[in-house]
Amino acid sequence: MPRIAAPSNAAQREQTQRKILDAFGELLFSHGLPGLTMTDVARTAGVGRTAVYNYFADLEQLLVAYALDETGRFVTDLKTDLGGLDNPVDKLSLYVRAQLEDLSRRHLPPGPAMRSVLSGESFAKLAVHVGELNQLLADILRDGMDRRFLPEADVDGLVQLIHGSLTASAARRNADTPDEERIAAAVRFIQAGVGAVFDDDGRPATIG
Repeated sequence: MPRIAAPSNAAQREQTQRKILDAFGELLFSHGLPGLTMTDVARTAGVGRTAVYNYFADLEQLLVAYALDETGRFVTDLKTDLGGLDNPVDKLSLYVRAQLEDLSRRHLPPGPAMRSVLSGESFAKLAVHVGELNQLLADILRDGMDRRFLPEADVDGLVQLIHGSLTASAARRNADTPDEERIAAAVRFIQAGVGAVFDDDGRPATIG
């Protein structure tokens, strides 16, 4: 009888699924989505092609599962990190930095591109996590306005503009520009765009 590496069939299935998702993420990072096949995923995961189809019916289903898994973990970690800060301008900086680092690391297609490669039903499955991120950012901006760290503005409009800027910044990534330099520039750009001001020591200050 074949040896089972995991302590139970359920654990074995979970391990295999994890291998497939990790392999898919690795291929997204190294090669991108165009031209990617289930055979590529199976080879990278070290499992049979049939095994991949036992978990995911097609590449679209695999992309959705990967996006949900990665985005879910990202949202959880981001909420924890934001909980350690009080100032809304500092929270905005952390949000922008985390998003850019995540976009650079995972190489998931941005929202508009995801919409173009997924069916309406599949794209709708991602809406919960996308909505969570929108709400997190909106809450940060509203808190900043309520506490006079940011001028009053259309919060929903700012959310769209900020996410658009983040997607564009990730897409324009230049290999000759260090990530930290690029991310710091994006943070400064977005802080200035929403009207944040700082004191002589570089700390967020309330507006007059």
